[in-house]
Amino acid sequence: MIDSEFLTQYKPRENSLADKIIVITGAGDGIGRCVAKTCAQHGATVVLLGRTQAKLESVYDEIEAAGYPKPAIYPMNLEGAIEQDFSAMADVLETEFGKIDGLIHNASELGPRTPIANYSAVQWQKIMQVNVNAPFMMTKALLPLLDKSTSASILFTSSSVGAKGRAYWGAYAASKAAIENLVETLADELDGTSKIRVNSLNPGATRTGMRAAAYPAEDPTTVTEPEAIMNRYLFLLGQESELINGQHFDAQPK
Repeated sequence: MIDSEFLTQYKPRENSLADKIIVITGAGDGIGRCVAKTCAQHGATVVLLGRTQAKLESVYDEIEAAGYPKPAIYPMNLEGAIEQDFSAMADVLETEFGKIDGLIHNASELGPRTPIANYSAVQWQKIMQVNVNAPFMMTKALLPLLDKSTSASILFTSSSVGAKGRAYWGAYAASKAAIENLVETLADELDGTSKIRVNSLNPGATRTGMRAAAYPAEDPTTVTEPEAIMNRYLFLLGQESELINGQHFDAQPK
């Protein structure tokens, strides 16, 4: 069994993701942006999915300027997406690429930090839609394309509050707990019947806009930059993790 300590020491090969097609949600900013550029740097063709076209185009331009494999852009607002949208997405990706080797569920909404007694039902449903329902529907739609890969990885983004709820984290904590369970359920279903593996990664305290929103008084210079944890993603997407299934990892020591 691989533990989180191993991940921190992992040193990826230069072209460890060569010829892989990897879909990344929330690719326009924060960790998603960094993951997209890192995967491209290591040889992957990345599909940049997000709701803001301008941000996706900025990442696209950076990848292209660096001489990495040409990426693709797929704009989508997960908040309003329904099952048919993901079916259409699968059709487009099948026509363009024929298969998918990696799917990173990075996009998520923080929601209000407030007691459950004050939590808006509308806000609750929004967070569950973006953080749970959309990843479920997307994964279901893309499973046939992932199954065409010789070694496919689905990587969900978890959080410490998904393992142990804390006051005022509301729907975000509940959504991450649901994701942890979804990882285990799907991994168990695919174990021994597919070459698809399913794991989760908790990035920990990372310098992103979401972190700043959650901890507005925190000095951002004391928080780990996304670049420092990219080797964890590369391992879980690459061939060396092909036997790792149904595990939850922490990118940083707790």
